[in-house]
Amino acid sequence: MTSIRNIHFALIAGVICIGVAPLALARGVSPYLPLGTSAEKEREFERVLILAGKPVVRRPVPAAIVLDALPSVCPIDPGLCARVRSYLERYQASADVTQVVIEADLALGNSKQALPNSHGRTAQSNWMVAGSAYYQPNDYLLLNAGGLASEGTAVPTGTVLSIGFDLAQVDVGYRDHWLSPSALSSMLISTEAPTMPSITVSNYRPITPLGITYELFAARMSRQDGISYFGSTTSGYPNLAGIQLGIEPVVGYALTINRLMQYGGGERGGLNLARLRQAYFDSNSVEINLPDGTFGEEEFGNQVASVTGVMQFPGKVPFSASIEYAGEDNSYAGNYRLGDTALTLGLDFPLLWRRFDLRYEISEWQNVWYVHHLYPKGLTNDGFVLGHWFGDQRKFNDRVGGRSNVLQLGLRTDGGDYWQATYRTMGFVSSVGYQSVPEVPYEHLQELSVRYSTSWKAHDVAAELTLGRDAFGEKIGRFGVSIDLAKGQSGFRDATAYRQPGVAGDQTEFFVDLGINRSRVFKIISAEIPNQWTDMRSDYHLGLGARRAVGNRSSLGVRLELDRVDSHSLLSLRALDYQFRLTRSLAANAFFGVGRYDYGAPAFGWYGGLGVQYMDVLPKWDVGVDWRRYDKLSRNRVLTSDPPNNYERPRMHFDINGQSLYISRRF
Repeated sequence: MTSIRNIHFALIAGVICIGVAPLALARGVSPYLPLGTSAEKEREFERVLILAGKPVVRRPVPAAIVLDALPSVCPIDPGLCARVRSYLERYQASADVTQVVIEADLALGNSKQALPNSHGRTAQSNWMVAGSAYYQPNDYLLLNAGGLASEGTAVPTGTVLSIGFDLAQVDVGYRDHWLSPSALSSMLISTEAPTMPSITVSNYRPITPLGITYELFAARMSRQDGISYFGSTTSGYPNLAGIQLGIEPVVGYALTINRLMQYGGGERGGLNLARLRQAYFDSNSVEINLPDGTFGEEEFGNQVASVTGVMQFPGKVPFSASIEYAGEDNSYAGNYRLGDTALTLGLDFPLLWRRFDLRYEISEWQNVWYVHHLYPKGLTNDGFVLGHWFGDQRKFNDRVGGRSNVLQLGLRTDGGDYWQATYRTMGFVSSVGYQSVPEVPYEHLQELSVRYSTSWKAHDVAAELTLGRDAFGEKIGRFGVSIDLAKGQSGFRDATAYRQPGVAGDQTEFFVDLGINRSRVFKIISAEIPNQWTDMRSDYHLGLGARRAVGNRSSLGVRLELDRVDSHSLLSLRALDYQFRLTRSLAANAFFGVGRYDYGAPAFGWYGGLGVQYMDVLPKWDVGVDWRRYDKLSRNRVLTSDPPNNYERPRMHFDINGQSLYISRRF
């Protein structure tokens, strides 16, 4: 990922230069809103930001961002605006208690698996207590005291000392990290595991017209035994370094690059900034301390990276579309190509119809995630994976791929109460070759939960029932009730404070493409089979997308494409789909995204291209031609029909070149 690393350090240098701006011109530090302890409140914060056209690329969300977004949301949804504004009042004093959540649960099933994104709680946990209070003597200093405890775990989550200002806020303590626009999962790091102690530097006000945002942190993980060290093993506490760099060049669109590095622990050493920086440029090896005091060269640590994009579309039915493309290591030549990859697509409709909201998220991952040869427990903390919740639903350290889906529907009643139903499903690929622990007979995980939230004496009260079956066939059953004893709110839950929104901002334009593609594939299968191009062949091409204007002649959008290439399906997702009107009738397109080639098992990789469109051949009917290139779509050899694995070439790779000719209907 050499290109990604160069961007990282160039942006960091720019941030440092800008950060010396006069403090008097900057706002102070911002407290963070709850994460993982108040489902209803978190949903309302997200709805505010989507309606305001403010992409969320990481969590926890600073309260200042939500407060700034409220003025543009109040005309659209006055009830939502009033509830969130009332809640934020508890963050606007010099000291206050912001949260005292007490939850009692009854386990009705025998499943012992982790609860998704719940700081290390399991299905057998019978209680949870979370609290938070702060003291802010001035704008640039904030002390927050917090904690989260449940059966088997107690961590001072939220205990953080913050100092600085909006362009450079330093947080020291037990601060959560979530590096993804997806609200229901994150491949790199989320709230799946208990919070780690860390030092973080970030900004909540974007820098320059490009809207540059950043977050850098260093954390200490829990103790691991059996860490590989020059042919032997050692025990200790690994370090975790994380970085996110992003841009928001236009309102409602953001792109980020994220990276985590697990390193050190025991004799492998501790924090060393010089060698950490060296490892960012050479991920394969770096000099580390030897037992005799000299230096030796070995792989530095365990690294994962991702690229995310999120775009928000205003209108009568506003929505947000997000993508996360992540990799456990490198693939083929060139460090920018991700290997052992995962892809997540999310859609969020904050105001779907009347009082309903909806979000959907689908993730697919290749095997080897959260498994590493240097660290026997991989990217875990206190026995729970740091990232996507699927990692805690399998046999530990099983190298197995799979797919998950989450559908969540919310309803605010006439009386102001809130219902939320969540259906979660997940399946591991258990065919021979996928699993490193093949004796485990995985089943299809299915789980349905219904949550009801209301107000009692100005305090938030909720009840939740969850039923289902986990990936081991064990029954999932839980019933819980919770109350937040912190200063509540009143007078904003009645139906009169809510109305269906009108049109907000520029209209979103939807379109459907229908045509043909003409493509050929360059196959790199194994060392024993010569690399070769297939013949150029033609097959169908379908597309579905949305775009909105970002200038007088420019528009930006997302698009999903489906093709058949060399008798295999090819699914493509344009994270960036740019159109520029050259004339009234002629437009040029440029696009970039991720392709999924189903060659027996999914192979993922980058793709991009250029195109032209002749507009309004008939009213709202266009004709387009695109030239596309897919670069090293790759997968491991995991099927019995694949050629034997070898050290020099463990993966299969596919380059695809071609064109698509299509008609497009706009709506």
